[in-house]
Amino acid sequence: MNIQLKDFLEIPYTELERLNLESKKRRIENFGKSNDKLKEYYIQYLQKETRIKAVTVSFTDIEGKFHMLDYDKDYILEADDNLTFDGSSVKGFTHVAESDLRLKLDWSSFYWLPSDIFGPGKVMIFAEVYTSDGKPHPSDFRSRLREYTKQLYKKENYLIIAANEIEGILVQGLDAEINFNELEGFKLASSGGYYHSLPLDNLRVFIDATAEAHRALGFENEKDHPEVAPSQFELNYKPSLVEIAADQVQLYKLAARQVAEIQGMTATFLPKPLVGINGNGMHTNISIEKEGKNIFYEKNGEIHLSQIGNDFIDRILNKARAISLVLNPSVNAYRRLDPKFEAPNQIKASAVNRSAMIRIPLANEKSARIEVRSVSPDVNPYMLYYTLLRVGLEGPKQRITKEITPRTKLLPDNIYDAIKDFRRSSLTTDILGQEPKDKYIELKQASADRCPKSLGSKVKRSEVIFHHEVTNQLLWNEF
Repeated sequence: MNIQLKDFLEIPYTELERLNLESKKRRIENFGKSNDKLKEYYIQYLQKETRIKAVTVSFTDIEGKFHMLDYDKDYILEADDNLTFDGSSVKGFTHVAESDLRLKLDWSSFYWLPSDIFGPGKVMIFAEVYTSDGKPHPSDFRSRLREYTKQLYKKENYLIIAANEIEGILVQGLDAEINFNELEGFKLASSGGYYHSLPLDNLRVFIDATAEAHRALGFENEKDHPEVAPSQFELNYKPSLVEIAADQVQLYKLAARQVAEIQGMTATFLPKPLVGINGNGMHTNISIEKEGKNIFYEKNGEIHLSQIGNDFIDRILNKARAISLVLNPSVNAYRRLDPKFEAPNQIKASAVNRSAMIRIPLANEKSARIEVRSVSPDVNPYMLYYTLLRVGLEGPKQRITKEITPRTKLLPDNIYDAIKDFRRSSLTTDILGQEPKDKYIELKQASADRCPKSLGSKVKRSEVIFHHEVTNQLLWNEF
C-alpha cells in the first residue's frame, strides 16, 4: 500500500511570490515602528499552519558569512525569546570562555521558501545577535544598520533606498572551491557570456532556475542575464529599503549556490576566480528619500545630482582607502581591482568612466542614485551599508575628482595595504567601534597570512580555500 507519510508545506512559485511580496509590503509599511503586531500576525499563522515543521533562523557573522539554524516550529512558538547558540563557534563574536549568545528574531523579515531549494515545510526569519545580558552585539552589523536607519528616519525623515548588482561565475563540479586545484584552476560551466549565451546551455538553465527562485522570494526581478565574462551571471531586481536590500544579498547568493548544487555545479562569488577575464563585482546603488522625494536628485544640478548627493560622494572618496577593507574583504578581492578589466580602482566619481570607484548614472528624479562600483560580492552587506551611510552622511569631505590625472589616487592593490589603511583610520574606529574593528582586522590578517604576499599571475589555492565564504573548521585546522 502506497501511503503518503509526509504532508509538509510545498507552495507553488506563483503563490510564493504573492505571499512574499505581501510580507515585503508589510515590512516596508512597518518601518520605524515596533514589530509587535507583525510578530503576533506571524505567530498566529504558524499556529494555524500545521504543515510547517521548522523555522530556519539565519544570521550573519562579522565577515559576512551566512549562518542558518532550523528550529522546530513548536519550539519557536514556545521559546522565541530564548534562542541561544555557541558564539565561540562563529567568527568575530565571542571567545570560548564567554560563548553563550542569543538570537533575536526580526519578525518583519518573514519568508516563505521554495521547497525545491530549501526543502518542504520550512519558512525563514532573519535574526540578530545579542549578548547574554540582552544587548545587541557590537559585531552584529545587521542590528546596527537597522538601528542607524531608524535613527535617520526619526531625526531626518530619511528613507534609505538601495539595491545591488551581484555578479557570480558558474563553474563545473560540486564544491569546486573547496576542491580547488591550483594547477588546473576552475573549469567554466559555459563559454557563453554577454548577449551570446545559448538559450538552453548550462548557464542559461542555471540563470532561469535562480531567477525563478528569486522572484518567488519577492525580489521583483527586473533583468536576468549572462555578464561579460564567460559563465558569468547577474540577476537585477527592484530597489527597496536598505535593510531589505542587505538581506537580499544573502538570499541571492544562497539561492544561487543551492540551484548550482542541484545542477551538479558551483556558483562562486569569489571576486576574481580566474585571471584573464572580468571578475565578480557587486555594484551598490544608494539613494535617499525624504517625504516621498529623492533628495539625491536636483533638476538643475550637474548630472542632475543634488548638493546632498555630491557631499555623500565626496565623503566616501575622501575615506576610500580607509574603508577599502570593508568593501573588499578578502585576499582574492584585490585581484579584481585590475584596470585591464574595467576595474573600479580609481578614487574618483564619473558618469561614464567604468574605472571610477563611484559612478553617477544619468537618471531622472525616480532613479537618481550613486553607484559604488568597487564593492566585491563577498562583502558583509550589513557592514557595507552601515559604513557607506555613516561615512557618506557624517565623514569629512573633499572635492570630487572628475578627470583622470597623474595625481588620481588608487585603491589598495593588496589586502596588506588595505588592512594597514583600515587599522590606522580613526574614522573606522569611530564608526565600527574598537572591539569589532580589532576582531575584523584579526580575521583579515589571519586569512592574509595563509596566502602568499604577492598575488602573482595565478590564483592560489590558499586564497580560495581560506576565503571566508568557503572555509570550514577542517581546512583552518590544517595550519
